[in-house]
Amino acid sequence: QVQLVESGGGLVQPGGSLRLSCAVSGSIFSIYRMGWYRQAPGKQRELVAFITNTDTTEHVASVKGRFAISRNSARNMMYLQMGSLRPEDTAVYYCNADTVTRAYWGQGTQVTVSS
Repeated sequence: QVQLVESGGGLVQPGGSLRLSCAVSGSIFSIYRMGWYRQAPGKQRELVAFITNTDTTEHVASVKGRFAISRNSARNMMYLQMGSLRPEDTAVYYCNADTVTRAYWGQGTQVTVSS
């Protein structure tokens, strides 16, 4: 089992920054990839970025150059640094961990970009 707990969401003005954190616990050794997803009202959940256990990263086109995924293995943490935020970035952001048997999800943290 893997447990994921997100934090760091909130209300921010357009152009602002936020850093999301994901605390990981449990069977961490079984994880081969972690990622951030988001779901806006009325839309499907979508991938934002992922990072593998060899620190390969990928960001979707809409956030490339503005967001950066990272991890601190020693502290069992994953992060999403978000900058130049736009109203269309408003969503619930979810932490995800993939193992060979299943995917795990956090409870989500709300990010609202509004003036």
